[in-house]
Amino acid sequence: MNPIFRSAALAALLGLAAPALAKGPKELTYTVSMDPATNSNAFQVKLELPKLKKDQAIYQFAATAPGTYQVMDMGRFVSNFQAFDEKGKALEVKQLNTNQWQLSQPDKTREIRYTIAETWDTPVKEHNIYRMCGSSLELDHALLNGQTLLGYPQGLQAAPLRLKLQYPSGWKAGSVLQADKDGYYHLKSYDHAVDSPILLGRLTEASTKLGNADVALYCYSATDKVQAEPLLGYMQKMLTAAQSFFGGQLPVNRYAFLYHFADRSAGAWEHSYSSEYVLPEQPLTPESAQGVVDIAAHEFFHVMTPLNIHSEVIEQFNFVQPTGSEHLWLYEGTTEWASHMMQLRGGLVPLDDYLSMLHDKVQYDRTRADTTYSLSRLGLNSFSDEGQRQYGNIYQRGALTAGLLDLRLLELSGGKRSLRDVLLQLAKQYGPNKPFSEKTFFEDFTKLTYPEIGDFFKRYVQNAEPLPLAEYYAKVGITYQPIVHTGKQVATLGPVGLAPRETNVYFTRVGGPLQAAGVQVGDQLVAVDGVRNDFTGLRRAGSRAPGSELPITIVRNGQEQTVRVKLGSTEEVKRYVFSQNPSATPAQVALREAWMKNL
Repeated sequence: MNPIFRSAALAALLGLAAPALAKGPKELTYTVSMDPATNSNAFQVKLELPKLKKDQAIYQFAATAPGTYQVMDMGRFVSNFQAFDEKGKALEVKQLNTNQWQLSQPDKTREIRYTIAETWDTPVKEHNIYRMCGSSLELDHALLNGQTLLGYPQGLQAAPLRLKLQYPSGWKAGSVLQADKDGYYHLKSYDHAVDSPILLGRLTEASTKLGNADVALYCYSATDKVQAEPLLGYMQKMLTAAQSFFGGQLPVNRYAFLYHFADRSAGAWEHSYSSEYVLPEQPLTPESAQGVVDIAAHEFFHVMTPLNIHSEVIEQFNFVQPTGSEHLWLYEGTTEWASHMMQLRGGLVPLDDYLSMLHDKVQYDRTRADTTYSLSRLGLNSFSDEGQRQYGNIYQRGALTAGLLDLRLLELSGGKRSLRDVLLQLAKQYGPNKPFSEKTFFEDFTKLTYPEIGDFFKRYVQNAEPLPLAEYYAKVGITYQPIVHTGKQVATLGPVGLAPRETNVYFTRVGGPLQAAGVQVGDQLVAVDGVRNDFTGLRRAGSRAPGSELPITIVRNGQEQTVRVKLGSTEEVKRYVFSQNPSATPAQVALREAWMKNL
C-alpha cells in the first residue's frame, strides 16, 4: 500500500473507524484519495463542513456540467455515502433520487464520506459520459474532473472550497490550479472546481509565454510516443496566431493543456483556463500533430467564449436540472469558425485548405444532419436525446453560419469590421463575471453592429433557412458550387449500403457491380482487398481504374468466400465545391484581403 495511506485515515475513509473530528473549517474542505494499486476503480472522498443550516440538508451531485451538453447523473457512481457529527458519530442519511442525498441532521453534520467510481470503466445502462469529461484511474495515471468527484450541500454551490488530493508518490499533477504549501488547491466555488480539471501520473511537462500569459502543457502518453516539449513546439505557431487574433494579449494570465494519449479517442473538453484531450496515441509527426493542433485551436478559443462572452444560463449554471442555451451557436459554432480562421490569418494553413474544410462542413450539414433543425433549437434542446442526435452539426452548420456572419459584417462595414472585432468588443463589454441576456442577445448584438444583422440572426440562427453560401462567398471572390460535373469517368461500386449488427457489418444495399459478382443483401462484409475489418477500401474504390477488380471477402450462411468485383464506370461528380474565382473583381479581391487578416 502506498505510504500516504499508512494511517487511520484509510480506515476512516472506508468507514471502518470513526475518530472524533476537529472543529469544522470555514471553507468546504475536500480530500480525494486514490490508491490504484489496491483499487483502480474508485475514489474515496471526504468533505469537512462548517455548520450547515436546516435548508442545506440536501447533498447534490451533478446531473450535468458546463460545456458537456449531456446528462451525467453522477449519483449513479456513488456508494457508501455517510455523514458524521463532530465526535465522529454516524448520522442518518437517505438517498432521495439519483443525484441527491438527504442529511437527517444538517446542523450537526461535520463530515461526509463516500466512494465514487471512475466513469471510464464503470458500465452504465444509458448516458455514457464522454471520456474527456469523466474520471479515470489507472496504475500510472488518473484524470479528474470536479463534477465526477465532488458534490455540494444545496445552497453552497457558490461557497469557497479547498481540495487536497492523495495519490501515489512519484506522480506529477498537471492543472491550471497551483497548490499551496500544504497541498491544497483553493477554489472560489463548486463551479470553479468543475472548471479546473486535473491530470495526474507519469506526465511530461512543457511551458511557454504568450504576452503576459503563462501557458503550460501536461502530457500522459501510455507508451511515451508523445512528449510535452515537441508537442508544444508544434502548437507554438497556432498559439501565436491565437494571440494575434485576440489582439496581442490573451484574456487569461495562465492556461493549461492536459493531454491523455493512449488507445482510446474521445475528443476534447474546454474550460475557462484549461482544456483536456483524450486522443489516440501515435508517433508525433507533422501530419498527426496538425490534427492535435486543429483540436487545440478550437478549445483554446473558448477563453473568448464562453469565458468572456456568455449568458446567465452559463454564469449561473444549473447542476441539478440541465438547461440548454439558445446561444450554443456562439459558444461552439463561432469558436469552431475562429479556430480555423485564426490559423488561416496566421499563415498556418493555405486558403485552398481552408476551402476544403468548408466543403467538409457543408457535406456534413447536407448529408448527416437535419437541415431544417435551427441552431437556436439545437441549443435549447442540446440536453435532450433529440438534440443530441443533431448535436454534431453545431460544429458544422454552426461554424458555417459564423463564417457567413463574418462576411456580412465585413460587407456592411466596407471591409473595416469583422466578427473577430465584434467578439473583442463584446469581451470587453461583458467579461468573465458579467453575463449577457439570454433573451435579448440577438437584439443587443444587432444594436452593436448593423440593423441588417438582426435579419441575419432570424433567418439563419433562429430559423433554418438555407445558408446563402454562394452569394456570401462571392463577395470575397470565392465560388461555391453545390454540384460540379467534371466529365471524367471514374470507377464505381454502384450504390452500397452497410449496417452494423452486434460486432459485425452487413450489406443492406448492393449495386450493379456487386450484384454481378454475386454479393447479396444480408451478406456479412469481412475484408476489402485482403484487409480484414477495415472497410475504407470501399470508399477508395473510386481511385482505381474503371474495369479493374476489387477483392471483397464476405460470409454467407456461415461460409466465408472471396469474390472479385469488377468496378463499373461513372462520371465523376463533385459536390459542395469552394474555389478561388480567377475572374474576381478588384473589389472582391480587396474584400478578400481584408477577410484574410486581423483588422
